[in-house]
Amino acid sequence: QRDFLTYDGTRFTVTAFSGWIKGVPHNGFKVEVSKGIILHLVDEVSSWLPGDRIVVASTDYSMHQAEEFNLLPCPECKSNQVKIDGSPLYLHIGEVIDGVDMRAEVGLLTRNILIQGEMEDSCYGQNQCQFFSFDTFGGHIKILRNFSSVHMSGVELKNMGQQILGSYPVHFHLAEDVDERGGYERPTYLDNLAIHHCFSRCVAIHGTHGLLVKDTIGYDTLGHCFFLEDGTEQRNTFYHNLGLLTRSGTILPSDRSEAMCLAIRSHVYGNYVPVPSTDCMAVSTFWIANPNNNLIENAAAGAQDVGIWYIFHRVPTGQSEGQYPEGHAEHTPLGVFYNNRVHSNFKAGLFIGKGVKTTRASAEDPREYLTVDNARFHPHQDADPEKPRVPAVIDGLIAFKNNDHGAWARGGDIIFRNSGFSDNGIGLTLASDGTFPTDEGSSLEVTRSIFVGESSNFGSQGGQNSYWGKGANGEYRTLPRNKTFPIRGFQIYDGPVRMAKCTFKKFIPTVDRYSSAIGFFMKNSWQISPQNNVSQILMEKSVGLKVFFGRSGQWFGSNDNDGDKMSIFHDLDGSVTGYPDTFIGRADNYLLRHPGCLTVPRWNGVMCTGKFAQLYIQARRPENLTLSIARAAYHSHPLRLQGVNRGAPYQQYQPVVMLEQAYVIQWDGRAPEDIILYPINFNRGDWLCVALCYPRESVFQVVADIYQRRTGTVHSVKHYLAAPSRASALSRTGERLFYFDRASGYLFVHLQAHEARKGHSYCSQQGCERIKIMAHMYPGDSWSCGPNPFPERPAAAQRPVSRHPAGLCRACGAPQKQNQSETPQPPSIKPTCFLLQINDTVFLFNRRGIFFMVLDACSGAVVSRRHFGTGVRAVLLISELTHPEGHSLCVCFSGSFAMLGYKGQAKPSWIKVLNHAGYQKAASLQHYVPLKLKEYQCPANGDESLKFAFSQNHSEHISVEAVAPRD
Repeated sequence: QRDFLTYDGTRFTVTAFSGWIKGVPHNGFKVEVSKGIILHLVDEVSSWLPGDRIVVASTDYSMHQAEEFNLLPCPECKSNQVKIDGSPLYLHIGEVIDGVDMRAEVGLLTRNILIQGEMEDSCYGQNQCQFFSFDTFGGHIKILRNFSSVHMSGVELKNMGQQILGSYPVHFHLAEDVDERGGYERPTYLDNLAIHHCFSRCVAIHGTHGLLVKDTIGYDTLGHCFFLEDGTEQRNTFYHNLGLLTRSGTILPSDRSEAMCLAIRSHVYGNYVPVPSTDCMAVSTFWIANPNNNLIENAAAGAQDVGIWYIFHRVPTGQSEGQYPEGHAEHTPLGVFYNNRVHSNFKAGLFIGKGVKTTRASAEDPREYLTVDNARFHPHQDADPEKPRVPAVIDGLIAFKNNDHGAWARGGDIIFRNSGFSDNGIGLTLASDGTFPTDEGSSLEVTRSIFVGESSNFGSQGGQNSYWGKGANGEYRTLPRNKTFPIRGFQIYDGPVRMAKCTFKKFIPTVDRYSSAIGFFMKNSWQISPQNNVSQILMEKSVGLKVFFGRSGQWFGSNDNDGDKMSIFHDLDGSVTGYPDTFIGRADNYLLRHPGCLTVPRWNGVMCTGKFAQLYIQARRPENLTLSIARAAYHSHPLRLQGVNRGAPYQQYQPVVMLEQAYVIQWDGRAPEDIILYPINFNRGDWLCVALCYPRESVFQVVADIYQRRTGTVHSVKHYLAAPSRASALSRTGERLFYFDRASGYLFVHLQAHEARKGHSYCSQQGCERIKIMAHMYPGDSWSCGPNPFPERPAAAQRPVSRHPAGLCRACGAPQKQNQSETPQPPSIKPTCFLLQINDTVFLFNRRGIFFMVLDACSGAVVSRRHFGTGVRAVLLISELTHPEGHSLCVCFSGSFAMLGYKGQAKPSWIKVLNHAGYQKAASLQHYVPLKLKEYQCPANGDESLKFAFSQNHSEHISVEAVAPRD
């Protein structure tokens, strides 16, 4: 068989064959034309030539669905088209789906200059052959300080790098400042490189600052691809790079797979066996070891573990030791993060958090040096925690088809905005480090973003995708993590976290798995803040389960950890529940309940009004007790908390409590000798009455003070006096009194906040107020107490939830998505649906015939409602108005024909046409129409504030007098 090429560029194949079939000879020639497949690309690619090789990224959960093709001659192709040989094995999405741009990246692997390593046929020698069947000893380029000029452009690097520390395809080694700050009039850059099929990273930046890495591809490589090494590297810019098929390597613990982690133990202490899930398994396409670097319009399109990982070195490591003080990187403000894409990664698309172990292995900590470790991101001005916070902004993140997380962020003051999360196991988890006792006043936020559970990107079987099963609509599709994994759009973990102006769609549970728009971290032994809140949320009609608190089972375990029981958030405006100023907690949490609450069984939740805060309890001697706390009005429904510091010098518990109530605290053993009570998230004047169970002969010393955590100082010390009665101790007169009832064994104290709290701080501006109870107890003294020492009274109703239902929200959801089903109709046309909403303007049509709407695709301005203007980059919307039987005026794309089109050179992927026969159901067209795309060739001074216009299918009339929450 041989391929031939005609003069006009047509490729054909001639096959000669001969053989015997059942004793009869057969021979001859067969001629076939190789037509190839034409790809339509966003960019102009006329410089790509026949014979060049490209890679098309996966748009599914598995990075292994990336595919390579050779380019064929294509005289009929336009400047943005190429013809490939062969047929793709997998589906590669080429459009914007449900508001999230899932178009596959296409990278050119061929360059004019080729640098490649000389390879053997298989692995040999000391090259980790137990892990690799192929030769991993390639070439490498190393650039050291004091060079005159380095500018690499148009270079292909293949078979480069080695599984040896310091030998990488392109390696800037301790080059220091390589931009103007270093004296270079022409700052150093890498531009238009193709680094593929390499054996150790792509671009390693070590002790180097101010480097530009632009338009570079890193494909099918081992270990962290775009790699910052010691934690000192700053001011580097990664612009419009593509990384995909990032595989595990052996050099660092964080590079290693599970098998490598367990096998490579030469640098651990003694017989320590690494724990792969926590020590290793972190290989990332972009490994960013210092936050002060810029990532703009990059794509991390498939890594064994993480697409982009911001990791924090508590102190500089390697050859950069001593270059900044301890904790500096964790407090350094984030550089620019704008319009990056992360998909097809196994663990997470974007991960912000964790660090590396910065000490050598020892008996105290036997783990290997640079093992993945704990760290927190708390950005402050000049990296000084005493100066103002500088929020880290993640702007324009697109995260889809990541097996576990679209994005995870732990730390303080991180803001996600203008982002899209689709088809992830969990869209976004915000794990604010702002709950007591760490990082006073911090919080996280997501705003103006879209969350999609199961889009119409069904994916493909194969390519190491593990799970193929039925989706919510009954069609087969690829699934994240497991067929039964509970999908969540936004996941709350500790707090405080905030969500505003976000849109959710297509979260529909099935018989096999839960799928909810809002959920909580599973098997959570930590704590959750009642300051977690949501507002202006649009839940589209395709959301079958808005909130879910979990149930015992495969993924949630017993669903009985401290944090599981305390899960809570605040619906500020009622956009999720239908009732403003409502707290949503778990159904069996009687610390929150009152007779005015509403139970939502499908959520396993309860909606309550009231004032809620936290009671933080520290206990010493002993530290291993289970605490039981009950509200006096519901004393038969206590909540049991295990605490979160087993084996620590003290134990801590943090129940969420309703303010201005009485609480009963007992233990599963004799009470601790030292107990400290902190009123957390209390405003000035907020109070609780607390009764604690002790042995009958106990003697007490009770002290109030204010603890300033940042300085470690204590002030305003006041001693409590013994009161003659319980009533006097709890009278709220301002006196510092306690009362011990020896008959019942209960110590009564009144806990009140006297100082003002500000912002997201959980303590007052003066510090954390607290009451310290020191008890002297005699051996053998009985410590059992009755269930409730307070007078038996029925629970008092707070404001009933059902009394004030929320009105329909006019401005809910992400700005790139209009209200779908809850837009109130103008009184004069109450039953009529609108045709189109652009930003906040609704356009209606109410005459028979064909309707035309013309927009400027760059600004969103309406140019005409009748005809096309000249020279306009235009979005066209056409719909035929009909009058369905039984409806006086209800249009909304309800005719037999609906179309989205475009006038101009480009052919955007969102163009749609739908048509139905008159007797069939009406044509229905719902689509996001993005503005200001590069392909529109918009002028540079276009209006930045108008980014999206959207078409709409229909809008139901919803009564403003809702009487029950919807699931």
